[in-house]
Amino acid sequence: MKCTSLSDMRSESSYQVSVIRCQYKASRILLFFILLFTVHCSLFTVHCSAEVIDRVVAFVDDRAITMSELENNYKDTVKLMPGIKKEEVLNTAINRILLLREAKKLRIEAPAKDAIIQEYIELKLKTIIKITEEDLKEFYEKNRKEFGNVEFDDVRDKIENYLIEKEVNQRLEKHIEELRSKAYIKIQLEK
Repeated sequence: MKCTSLSDMRSESSYQVSVIRCQYKASRILLFFILLFTVHCSLFTVHCSAEVIDRVVAFVDDRAITMSELENNYKDTVKLMPGIKKEEVLNTAINRILLLREAKKLRIEAPAKDAIIQEYIELKLKTIIKITEEDLKEFYEKNRKEFGNVEFDDVRDKIENYLIEKEVNQRLEKHIEELRSKAYIKIQLEK
């Protein structure tokens, strides 16, 4: 179900399910970054003792992503997201590297890389999003029949969270495209 329209919903409960699905989708993106970080950390300890040189599947500026890194990320990710393709896992790893570099430029520090990325997104994207009261009321009125008899004040916070998450996801997509356009990225993954 797309998170951009509530026209198919018939009641308040279906609206809440839709909002939860949107939040779930945003949570899946964050979970995916966390998963990649965990796998990356475990690979780092393996690479320290490995003697065999691994095939490089991608370069992001001066950073190489190896086939074993990709394979391990893929195995872990496919358990959570069946049907995901290796190319998607590789692109997520590339995006993650780019976001971490930008966070480093802003001197963002946290105990884990996923926390660094989350803080970067909060600082760079979420804090500049302003949803006005007019935006909230307009959304409410536009989708009035889907809300049924529920008053605006009862769903105001849910609408605000939905609109903020939607805007963050759109801005994050554009921001990553911008970062990718400025970086040297070479993918050598055979299909």
